[in-house]
Amino acid sequence: MTIDNNFMLGKNFYILISLVFTSTFLVAQNIDYGKVSKEELTQGFSSIDSTASAEYLYKYRKTYFNYVSGVGFSLITDVHERIKIYSKEGFEFATKKIRLYKDGNEIEDVNKLKAKTYNLIDDKIEETPLKKEGKFKIEISENVNEESFTMPNIKEGSIIEYRYSISSPFIYNIDEFIFQHDIPVKKIEAFFEAPEYFVFRMNVKGFMNVMPKREQFNKSLDYTQRVASGGTTSAGAGQGLGRTTQVRGSVKYMNNVISFDLSDIEPLKEEPFVNELRNYRSGVKYELSYTQFPNSNKEFYSRTWEDVVETVYKNPRFGDELKKKNYFKEDLNVIIKDLTNIKEKVNAIFSFVKSKVKWDQSYGKYTKQGVKQAYQTGVGNTAEINLMLTAMLDFANLESNPVLVSTRSNGMPLFPTREGFNYIVSSVRLNGDIILLDATSQNSLPSVLPIRALNWEGRMISKDGKSTIINLYPTSKGSIQTFQNISLSENGTAVGKIRNVYKEHQALSFRDEYRKNKQESYLNQLVDKYDGIEINNLEVKNSNELAKLPIESFDFTTESEIDVVSNKIYFSPLLFLATKENPFKQEKREFPIDFSFPFENISTSIINLPEGYRVVSIPEAIAIALPNGMGSFSYAINNVGNVLQLKVSKKINYPVIPAEYYPSLKEYYSKMIEKLNEKVVLTKV
Repeated sequence: MTIDNNFMLGKNFYILISLVFTSTFLVAQNIDYGKVSKEELTQGFSSIDSTASAEYLYKYRKTYFNYVSGVGFSLITDVHERIKIYSKEGFEFATKKIRLYKDGNEIEDVNKLKAKTYNLIDDKIEETPLKKEGKFKIEISENVNEESFTMPNIKEGSIIEYRYSISSPFIYNIDEFIFQHDIPVKKIEAFFEAPEYFVFRMNVKGFMNVMPKREQFNKSLDYTQRVASGGTTSAGAGQGLGRTTQVRGSVKYMNNVISFDLSDIEPLKEEPFVNELRNYRSGVKYELSYTQFPNSNKEFYSRTWEDVVETVYKNPRFGDELKKKNYFKEDLNVIIKDLTNIKEKVNAIFSFVKSKVKWDQSYGKYTKQGVKQAYQTGVGNTAEINLMLTAMLDFANLESNPVLVSTRSNGMPLFPTREGFNYIVSSVRLNGDIILLDATSQNSLPSVLPIRALNWEGRMISKDGKSTIINLYPTSKGSIQTFQNISLSENGTAVGKIRNVYKEHQALSFRDEYRKNKQESYLNQLVDKYDGIEINNLEVKNSNELAKLPIESFDFTTESEIDVVSNKIYFSPLLFLATKENPFKQEKREFPIDFSFPFENISTSIINLPEGYRVVSIPEAIAIALPNGMGSFSYAINNVGNVLQLKVSKKINYPVIPAEYYPSLKEYYSKMIEKLNEKVVLTKV
């Protein structure tokens, strides 16, 4: 790179009056907008996945830097996408949603939008352009807007096409380049261009073998700069220094280009027990590592997790808010004045925050209105509630620190990035252990975080601004203990009573579900869950008393679980509680199986046989185990007189099981389901 001696190129790019980029490199698209063919319109299914409801025929994206005199650099992203709709299920892809970030007066904008729907009518291509009434704009949060549009005249067989540009002032925040979707992609062209002054780190995610092409091209910028000129005038020496002179020059530099040319990309299909499927989709994420302008030092951005944590902690809407305590001192002193036991203090403060401030359903690692106002209004976001909780625990002389978290919906922060965290929980040291707390959830308990926050690891920030990795997954099992007493009749009817006792995360899940519905609505859900059985006398205890385990009980009648054939009765002992279908159907799996938390479900049943019948056969006892102690299943049934006694135990000992154990897990579930559905055979005496 060479620099004209009259031009000092540094952070003060704003001094430029005019700036023109010239380049030896142009990005050409293989597919032109508006050039849809009859062959594309008559295509009846995807050659990549014949079951697909829609398909990206083409995806183009180019992200690059632009400079505007007096404003500075901005980030431009050009998008062009063409989608084929194969069935009504694919109509959802006719709506495009674009997230736009904002911070104060700095706002991302969409411009140059063009969009059309194409249909083949009487062997002629009919074009329907997007109209104004198909465009929408809403505010998602304080920092996010959403612009969307819905394409008109959609039918099975339609093709939709659109292109637009996004202008962003946030040059450090490059949206992820997404290569894999839940529908197939025929072709992708993607380009990222950055001047040599901006050094980005490229992070590749997913399971596709993606090979970028790297190139460098000479670019130059021509500039006009006004500089002060000296000299004397007839009025005397030293006067005339206010004059300025235009200086023209040019700067040559290298432009770094990374490109991708991909074809025939299979869809990422939904599978059970996945922690947010999009976490595993193939793509590339760029993060600004540092900038270095001519004649300037390097300015580093997020390079390590410590850099990230320091940046977050120094933000006044985080670190400063954590230090505020005067607003709650008087009230909290009343709450804890007679408490000497540490655990009692923790529970009392935790309960106080949950009762004092309700969650406004918005995420954030930074406060919006501030902890004091949230305390006064009784409403706050995640940061306000859990920073407040942390400050109160600290005020009570307990060792407490905030923990940065990325929720499941936000994805896993695989690489050091400030944008990776969107949530806060609190931590406290109790008897040598770190206990995690989240006061946004009315049903949570110490060490029982809501499912949304169970996402691999968090970063606990201490008062010196340093961080420690914290495992967010629980180690204790969530459990359901089921007690069942059943009486069979010779006409094939079963009546009985069920009692379920919930613990840990199973208790949290049960309370969340039960308390958000009225009892009648919850009862209807149970009927649907258990294939239309008749339920009476539903009773739930301790739904609001968090110190006690919630207990659910009800009476039931069913006629669909028992077969009577020629003086014989056939039934599986668990009746409608037996799992009927293996959730794991794929031959192979590339991403982990995420159960959210370890669990143990134990069912004990007493089955009273009808008078005049005896047992012909019962299933054999079985015990199977997953490798490395990851889980186990046991089944034992005994016949004592006119009664069957059944005990079934299902355990998964780890919240996440690596994909390499998928074949073992699939076989384990297959054997378990086969055993659960084996029949007891009775015959009439």
